[in-house]
Amino acid sequence: MSMEKMNILVAKLDHRWITSILEKSWIPMASKVHLSTIPPQPVIPSKKPFKVDLVGGKRYAWCTCGHSKKQPFCDGAHKSKAQGLSPLHFVPEKDVTVWLCGCKYTNNRPYCDGTHKQDFIVSAPLHEQT
Repeated sequence: MSMEKMNILVAKLDHRWITSILEKSWIPMASKVHLSTIPPQPVIPSKKPFKVDLVGGKRYAWCTCGHSKKQPFCDGAHKSKAQGLSPLHFVPEKDVTVWLCGCKYTNNRPYCDGTHKQDFIVSAPLHEQT
């Protein structure tokens, strides 16, 4: 069989396979489909850091999406409002008072690094909790 005939056969099989998959009734039509490979961006819940007293040895979940109503910590809102983002889990070694990032764009997660002072944060709208 020539290479040209093989390419035509493969193309027909690919077309038939794709068509059969798309025609399946078991694919839920109401499901959310995210075709983008670009990760979701967090919203900005605060343009200032949160001063927090942390307990050494305790596990914390810092909100990375900005949708949590328990800022700066996660309340699970990302599951419905920011699929693709998940909290950052961390355990401090000792009791300590820290400033946790409120704008969600720090380069030293979860700690504030002053990014909230940059123009792209200053000029951005705050996310309003609903």
